[in-house]
Amino acid sequence: MAALAGRAGDGVWKVKVREPAREGRANEALAALLAEWLDVPRARVRVARGMASRSKTIEVDGLTEQEAEARLAAVMGESEREG
Repeated sequence: MAALAGRAGDGVWKVKVREPAREGRANEALAALLAEWLDVPRARVRVARGMASRSKTIEVDGLTEQEAEARLAAVMGESEREG
């Protein structure tokens, strides 16, 4: 199971994935989930920093930070209503 887990105290989004952190599988799962949640093609989402770290910087081509924030907030709102 994967989930958008809200925000950390510093405002950073927290995402939980089940894929193991081996051979890039967790990074790929994260990018695929973000593409789905942000409603963009998978090819437009990439891990820019933190490939081997729990903390990552993600880049999304064709989406402003404000658009991404709004879309993730909407996803978070939906998951809270379902939970």
